[in-house]
Parts: sequence; structure tokens; C-alpha cells
Amino acid sequence: MKHRRITLSQMLEEVAIAASRKTAMIYFGHRIPYSTFLSHVQRVAAGLQALGLRKGDRVALLLPNCPQFFIAYFGVLRAGGIVTATSPIYTPREAIHQWNDAGATILIADALLAPLVNASRPACPQLRRVILTHGAQYTRSGAATLARALRSPKPPGMSHGDPLPWENLLRISRHPQPAGTRPDDVACLQYTGGTTGVSKGAMLTHANLVVNAEQTCEWLTGGQLHGETFVAALPLFHIYATTCVMISAVHSASATIILPRFELEPVLQAVREHRPSLFHGVPTMYVALNTAPDIRRYGFGALRVCMSGGAPLPIAVQQEFETKTGARLVEGYGLTECSPATHVNPPGAPRAGSIGQLVPGTEARIVDLDKGTTEVALGEEGELTIRGPQVMKGYWNKPEETAAVLRDGWLYTGDIAKRDSEGFYYIVDRKKDLILVGGFNVYPREVEEVLFQHPAIQEAGVVGVADAYRGESVKAFVVRKPGASLAEEEVIEYCRKNLAAYKIPRSVEFRDTLPRSGVGKYLRRELRKTG
Repeated sequence: MKHRRITLSQMLEEVAIAASRKTAMIYFGHRIPYSTFLSHVQRVAAGLQALGLRKGDRVALLLPNCPQFFIAYFGVLRAGGIVTATSPIYTPREAIHQWNDAGATILIADALLAPLVNASRPACPQLRRVILTHGAQYTRSGAATLARALRSPKPPGMSHGDPLPWENLLRISRHPQPAGTRPDDVACLQYTGGTTGVSKGAMLTHANLVVNAEQTCEWLTGGQLHGETFVAALPLFHIYATTCVMISAVHSASATIILPRFELEPVLQAVREHRPSLFHGVPTMYVALNTAPDIRRYGFGALRVCMSGGAPLPIAVQQEFETKTGARLVEGYGLTECSPATHVNPPGAPRAGSIGQLVPGTEARIVDLDKGTTEVALGEEGELTIRGPQVMKGYWNKPEETAAVLRDGWLYTGDIAKRDSEGFYYIVDRKKDLILVGGFNVYPREVEEVLFQHPAIQEAGVVGVADAYRGESVKAFVVRKPGASLAEEEVIEYCRKNLAAYKIPRSVEFRDTLPRSGVGKYLRRELRKTG
């Protein structure tokens, strides 16, 4: 498969001109055509350039699922900037690290998240401008108000206020200057953790993201994907939704039903009302959908395919969903560093328990676990390595960590896998201590670092334990300081103040000591055995 080398901005412009009257987004019943989408992207780009944005500057997005995420993302890229999308459920500590590490100079945020912005901004001296928006601006009534505002004269000096309202940003100018962006330029810093617990920005280029959208669309539909309807129930800041929903939908001139979050009843109603053709989710979503009474009546059977990623899909969940809905549910695999998709089960012939086969243009090897230099025999277990046009440039400002995972053109995933004779891959285990909670990555050391700051905690170890709903949940093992009194709820409440909700331990076990190796390293594998 030959991939086109274009930027994301070029992709949007080509699609929007060819399909100007087609629906790009559906938000609370309001349909936004591609012509409006492109017009607002250009206004955002021109406004950001007027505010001083230059090629390569980083812009942080702190937005829930809403049309502004689509518009801001492509607007930043059209202006020549680099996007770094931030989870709306981050604590100030987490947001501060990401914005400072990325060197973000502008933040576009939802007004409802202003408390997080206000708590974080004093610790981010390079963050010079904040733009605030709110979801209602692109509902049916809100869009009419916004349209009137954009037709009114531009007030003098309106670009100098802080925070700057979204509608004022769109009123600065309609005509962005050429940014000189190339396909190999970095489009986003997608933050991910690692075995060290240090959050890193994966540098994903325009070419990485365009190609990966093409790869997944080609694999799922044989190149027949065009004018479909996607569902954005996954959080758009997550790379799975960014590429496989948002960018893939634009690439195929498709519409996206935007839901602020995954909630069972709104999802069911959206499927019944709009008859989407593709649904992307994580296993916990399908667990929830399986609980819906008489789910078949909502029309899931009309979906072309349902995709599951972000965490292993239990076979029982897959089978129950297909039986109850009549839909086809297939599992895929990817990682942030690969934009993210590398493997997907063929919709016509999926294999239960497998992550599928390689998407077009991608290579994989399974190498020995000791040195990672020798490819193992077919059917044997080893570390999965990936090579392809969707693999990142590296980690932002982290050359040593980049060198550790990118070797001789291959990305070392840290996942232990095996391959069968028909090219289906199976994930067996993980080398890294990653915990997958409902499709989100939790890195034990980050949680441990927070626990160690508690004045009553002497030692702490964190592992993932099986969870029927989330796949895994976080469990903490804690050693109290001598004479200290500490209850489980106190530990959980302390974490609640310093960690996003999905990272918070759901259970705490107190111990006198934690297992260690001969050099004093905590043995998480021993904790997992007894947890």
C-alpha cells in the first residue's frame, strides 16, 4: 500500500473542499458541515498567528469531547503549531508537568475547567495566553449565537484580553498565513508514561498520523470507507480516538457523532437515531453495553464494524456483545508511539484472543527477551518490535529514552507476544509494569511517588489486579512509618487529591515489609502473585 505524504492540514482542506456540504460533526443534534469546519479552522489558525504563534510553538488543549477539539486541533496545525492534548481529569500536578515539559505557550480550554487552569497556570511561566470556550457554542442554539457574533464588527483591542473568549479568537481574521509545514514536521506531542514513571511526549508527525488513519481505514474496509458515520465516545485527547476516530473520519469525508463522554443511555440513543457505521471503544464500554436491556433494538447490528482497543478484550465480553447485538466486534492493538495502530483483526475473519494481523505497510518482529537482537521461532514468545511509517520520531527532549526504545529503526514495545503461521499476533504478557485501567495507562511508579509523599507512609508498591469491569484496577501495598496510624480510605483520599481518577488505588493492603531483590528493588511480580 502506497501512502500519500501530506500534512493533516492538506488532508482536511482537500476533503472539506470536495465534500463542503457533507456533515463533518453531529453535536447534540446540530450538524456542522465540512465548509463550516474548515472556515473555523482557518479562523483559529489566523487568530493564533495574530497572537504571536510561530511554526513549532506548542499549544495545549484542555477540552472534553466537543467540536472545538476538532477545530482547535486542526487550527493549531494550520497555523504551524504543535498540539499537546491534556486530559480534562488531570490534577494540577499532572497538567503542570505536561505543559512545562512541552513548553506550551498557549492553552485552549473549556470554561468549566477554569479552576484547573487557574490552579496550574502560576507554575507554568511560559504559558502566556489562555483561550476559553464552552461546549454550548456548537449546539443548535449556541451555533446561531456564535454565527451572529462572527458577523459583527471586530471590537478594538479584543486580542489583548486574557483569558480570550473563543468567539473573539475566531473574529481576529479569516485568513491564516502559509505556515510552511511539511509532512515530517511534528504535529503533536502525545504524552505517555513509561517504565520510569516519567511522562514523555511522543513526537508524532503529520505523516505518522495521516498514514495511520489510512492504514486502519484500509484494513477495516478494504479501502471502501467513505462518507461513513463514526461515534466519538472515547476521549478525544487519547491517541486511540484522535487517530482512529477524528483523523480517520476526516480522511474519509465522514461524519462524527460527538458525545461529551461515554454514558450508556446517550450512546444507545445516538446509535438508534443516527445509525453510525463504525464504533470505537475500549473493553469496559462493551462490558457496559452488554448490560443494556434488549440492546439489539437500538440498531447495533447495522454497524459495519465495532473496534476494541486500549486493553485486552476478554473473549467472553466479545462473544456476549456479538450475540446480543448482532454486530461484529474485532480487537486491535497499538501504542502511543505508533500513532497508535499496528495490528487489527480482519472484520470478516477475526480470531478471538488475538490482536489481529499487521495493518498495511507495517512490519513486526518478535525478538529474544534478553538482548532483543535475535528473532525467535514461529510460535515462540518474545518482545514485540515494530517498524513502519506510523512510528514516532522519538520522545520530546529525551534522547536517552528514545534510544532505549528505537533501535536500528525498530520500536521495542515492551510487550511479550507470539505469532502463529497465519500472521495473527497474541499478547502474552508485558515486560513493563504498565497497568491498563479501562484503556488508560497507569504507571505504578507515578502512583508510588505520590504515596511516598504521605507523611505516614514508609514504603509503597503498586500493581494491577484483575477487574471484571475495567480489565485491571490499581492496588497499593503500603508499609506505615513506625507508630503511624493510617487507614485505607485515608490513603485513597490522599491519592484523589493528586491523581486522575483512573490512577487512584481501589484497594490498599497494609504490610510490615515489601518483597525486594538482592539490590533492594521492589519486586512487583511478587506483589502481583499475592495481590
